[in-house]
Amino acid sequence: MLALRFYAPEDLRLEDVPEPTCGTDEVKIRVKNCSTCGTDVKIRKNGHQNLTPPRIIGHEIAGEVVEVGSGVAGDWKPGDRVQVIAAVPCGKCHECRKGWMAVCQNQTSVGYQYDGGFAEYMIVPREVLAVDGMNRIPDGVGFAEASAAEPFACAINAQEQLRIEPGDDVVIFGAGPIGCLHVRIARGVHRAGRVILVDINSERLKMSADAVQPDVVINASEVNIVEEILKLTDGRGADVVITATPANITQEQAVSMAARNGRISFFGGLPKTNPTITLDSNLVHYRQLHIHGANGSAPEHNRRALDYIASGEVPVADLITRRIRLRDVMDAFGIVERGEAIKVTVEP
Repeated sequence: MLALRFYAPEDLRLEDVPEPTCGTDEVKIRVKNCSTCGTDVKIRKNGHQNLTPPRIIGHEIAGEVVEVGSGVAGDWKPGDRVQVIAAVPCGKCHECRKGWMAVCQNQTSVGYQYDGGFAEYMIVPREVLAVDGMNRIPDGVGFAEASAAEPFACAINAQEQLRIEPGDDVVIFGAGPIGCLHVRIARGVHRAGRVILVDINSERLKMSADAVQPDVVINASEVNIVEEILKLTDGRGADVVITATPANITQEQAVSMAARNGRISFFGGLPKTNPTITLDSNLVHYRQLHIHGANGSAPEHNRRALDYIASGEVPVADLITRRIRLRDVMDAFGIVERGEAIKVTVEP
């Protein structure tokens, strides 16, 4: 079968490899869609400490069951349409027992320790099945839409910590696919007031704003963004700020523009070579700010994402603006890196 394998930084190879065999405690699926994200671009450039080469990468996966191991629990059968989680909690550690599966200390990942979805077929390992990490795709939801449930789940994890209330002013830094999902969740699920989308790439900002229709669009390369947000809110500041971008300055700006009792999500991780910011601690203290990290998602967030897609509360089909065949998968990395599409999906 055809598969994209990582060997080393800047060494990805599209190869013919043996079709995987299904163990007694595993499920084999035919991959229908594996969507891409900025993490895939980072893996190509830098690899990852948890990635053991040669490894088939790709972690935003939807497909069709073709074989079920004899020891697999449940009523899975060939033909079932499924979505697969990316971050795999152990289900046994202190954090998992507390219900904090997104921060499992023993977390493994599809596309890192297990072969991923840039392939014609994939094995869903027992570790995924053990935490109910293979989800049925609801009727009416396509495979491409279902593949977007994984990044959607990460955004749900972040926003459930922020206690967004109807009428809140929400600022979202980053007009990529995650920023678009944040706009739609804040509005469609939490009924936020004004949703303000911020980026420095004017073309990407326009493309995403045309799709998700935020209430306000700001190019931060053209204005002092903190002053602009304070002006928009009559000096009060934003109730919620989400930094869906790996830029240090946006985290500093988020603290400066947050209203009293404001909630901030440091959603985008910073480069490991430059992970620090300058924090005015007095702003946090006197404004009583709440700063949250957001790390991936739990299996439950994936199920909830599929439900929101199926109900129409948070549509995602229109965010998938490029479809690439697996044989052309190398093109997807450049499209993502240049911001030429909102969401790119690969179809074997």
